This record gives sequence, structure tokens and C-alpha cells, in this order.
Amino acid sequence: MNIYVGNLSREVTEKNLRHAFEGFGQVKDAKVITDKETGISRGFGFVEMPNSAEADAAISGLNAKLLNGQRIVVNKARPRSKGPRGDR
Repeated sequence: MNIYVGNLSREVTEKNLRHAFEGFGQVKDAKVITDKETGISRGFGFVEMPNSAEADAAISGLNAKLLNGQRIVVNKARPRSKGPRGDR
């Protein structure tokens, strides 16, 4: 399951993100989205967990919790929408 993680502190690394989710199960991938020009975090990321039950537990357990001093928003990722910014 692909999980959206929002309201990330600019200091959160992919290692921090992976570590937070590994407490709930196997993490296949953890990615902090960065600005293409500056390389600075855009304040959100995605975590992929292969086991749906573990992913659901992570969403329940981490939503609204503090990570590097900020309350994060955690929910199931939605597919990108079609449109000016969502075209593939």
C-alpha cells in the first residue's frame, strides 16, 4: 500500500521516515519529495508498505503524531488526478 505523509518538517530525511514506519512492519520504500531546483523538502512524502494490515496500522498509529517536532498527516495515498499538474 502506498501511504501519503504530509506536514513533514523540512529536516525529515528518508531514513527518519523509514524508521518511523518500520515500527509497524516492513517498509519497501520511503521517499521525501523535494523541489527539483533547490533540493529542499516540499514537506511531504510517500511510504510503501507491502502488507496492507501493517500499512493500516501505521496510518492509525502515526497520523497526527509528532515527527521531528511537527504533527504529521498520514493517510492512504490517492492516485494523481488528471489535469495541469497531474498529467503523466
